[in-house]
Amino acid sequence: MHNDAIIKGSHLATPGLVDAHIHPNKTGWGSPWIPRKSAHSVADFIQNDRETQLDLPLTVEERTFSLLSHALANGTLAMRAHVDVSSELGLSHIEGVRAAAERLTPHLTVQIVAFPQFGLLTNPGTLDIMEASLSAGADLVGGIDPHGLEGDVNGHLDAIFRLADRAGRDLDIHLHDGGEIGLEQIRNIATRTLAGGREGRVTIGHAFALCDGSLPSLGRTLDSVADAGIWITTCALGPDPVPNLDLFEKHGVQLAVGSDGVRDSWSPFGTGSMVDRAHLLAYRTGAITDSDLERAFHLSSISGAQMMGVPDLIAWPHTRNDTRLEFAANSVAELVVDRPAPSRVIRHGNEVYTHSISLPDS
Repeated sequence: MHNDAIIKGSHLATPGLVDAHIHPNKTGWGSPWIPRKSAHSVADFIQNDRETQLDLPLTVEERTFSLLSHALANGTLAMRAHVDVSSELGLSHIEGVRAAAERLTPHLTVQIVAFPQFGLLTNPGTLDIMEASLSAGADLVGGIDPHGLEGDVNGHLDAIFRLADRAGRDLDIHLHDGGEIGLEQIRNIATRTLAGGREGRVTIGHAFALCDGSLPSLGRTLDSVADAGIWITTCALGPDPVPNLDLFEKHGVQLAVGSDGVRDSWSPFGTGSMVDRAHLLAYRTGAITDSDLERAFHLSSISGAQMMGVPDLIAWPHTRNDTRLEFAANSVAELVVDRPAPSRVIRHGNEVYTHSISLPDS
């Protein structure tokens, strides 16, 4: 279905990978091991996160640069980074992530979402910080659980859509809420997207309600998402719900894949490798055939590039000579199962990373 590979000499050439949803400012990558507290709700995770971020020994820029460098060596050429803004943090995390990203330009394309992790309406002053962040390194306006965390769906959505309209920016909204209340919020976002002429410029992250096949209004909600051109991002994390990929394709829903948190207070897991993430998505969705495995890779590469609008990554295979990954693998299906690092990473004709690996036997 999605065979994106080309045999190039003794290696398999593929498009660059894209991490469509990641939180690099939260990572402990490059720092000593972080002991994690248990959590039983999104609110618990957020409180743990708030406490942990105050105690990390390295700066946001140092930790982010460590993770981004590792991701680049593993073939990630673009990522959408959700970065916390709040009345407590101000712009410090936006500035730290942007500084780290600029050190890797032009090899790695990074879009930053101003993300009100600790609340927007419930954390006075955060909306002003979000607006300021759009002049300090942030590219998109974020949002989080208008019902489950904010308790005011229309108030939250009014605020972020208004800010995005004023600044001429796209939106990327976290939505963990499940059940029919989750689907109702998704349809609300779809209605606002169409009304504002924002087709293709709104993303919903996680969207767990869309993963529940028992919900009566799932079908019409998927149709609303498709009609509005909304992108959905999934991360195939632990016990979190994952989409029915065939059902999403049937309804024409656009899907991309991300890492979410990598070695942060939310989870000890995460490797910064989108090959690994493609493997997890394939595993979680019951992939068996080569076509299933190729689809997981496509969702972790070209689909993310389309979501982010990165021309040289979208244009595969026409740009294969100057932007590509090379793997010591015989097929995309094989590399998704085996999860190797690329032997070469090439962007805009420049060799960014090389690592000698022998080709496995056929």
